[in-house]
Amino acid sequence: MDSNLVIQPHTGGRAFDERQVPLYYSRKTADILHKYGPGPRVHFHMGLFAPGSTPNTTVSQRVLKRRIVESQEAIVEHAARTWGAYATPPARLLDIGCGVGGGSLYWAQEHGASVTGLTVAAEHVPVIEQFARQAGVGDRVTPLLADVHDFTADRRFDAAYANESSGYMDRERLFQVVAKALKPGGWFGIQEHFICRPEWTDFIDGYYKTRLGTLTEYITAAEAAGFELEQDEDVTDRVAEFWVQSMAWNTAELDRIEQPGAVASPTAWCRERLQESTITHGKLFRIWRDHALETRLLLFRLGGGN
Repeated sequence: MDSNLVIQPHTGGRAFDERQVPLYYSRKTADILHKYGPGPRVHFHMGLFAPGSTPNTTVSQRVLKRRIVESQEAIVEHAARTWGAYATPPARLLDIGCGVGGGSLYWAQEHGASVTGLTVAAEHVPVIEQFARQAGVGDRVTPLLADVHDFTADRRFDAAYANESSGYMDRERLFQVVAKALKPGGWFGIQEHFICRPEWTDFIDGYYKTRLGTLTEYITAAEAAGFELEQDEDVTDRVAEFWVQSMAWNTAELDRIEQPGAVASPTAWCRERLQESTITHGKLFRIWRDHALETRLLLFRLGGGN
């Protein structure tokens, strides 16, 4: 794909500039490690809470952080179990938009998969390599600096995985690439947010530099590439609490950095950035609570298997 291409989102609204995505993630790397680290499995996506769970937020920042990280791990584990990965682990898996490698390490550690992780942020590659070595799976996790739109790997993988990354991609091209990369009968698991009330599209896309779409758009693109939707699980109500806990962590971090003699954060989490993030998280919680957006776990199966 032309690196200068500007895509108009299918949902309407502002144009999407692909060039902003690597810059966005490069700038956020230190923040991600500070808030969700130290690793080696570090995630940058929403987490899963028990149905109806509203854990109190008048706890220490350490407890909030542990709770957030556990919820992130929980949704990955839940997806893997639901998609049958415990019964039939994929030998080779493609992690599309792997971030700093949390998902890649999960699949390698918990399911013994040989994982190829794609990232558009060059500085993520050595971070993932270091984390993989720390986790003892350096020989099973291979991060690549690559744009999935240009990626080619004929019939190499048993499964593909995209955790809150497909929103940055052209969906038709994404499914075409994955269809060629998978073996017949292979599966493609997606965790993503889907537009239900279009009036919120510009706000979400602008904040995360993304281009979220609709469930219908995904299904149409998948079917055109030879996939069938096998599972569709709405987890919106179980992930909405993530924003409350994240907002509480931000508030605790604000309190911490304002204490006399406090050691300044080595990241970009300055007072203004934290305040902006906290206010936005409150709005995001309402969006998720009201199902203006929905978070879903989708499992697509490529035709041609037994």
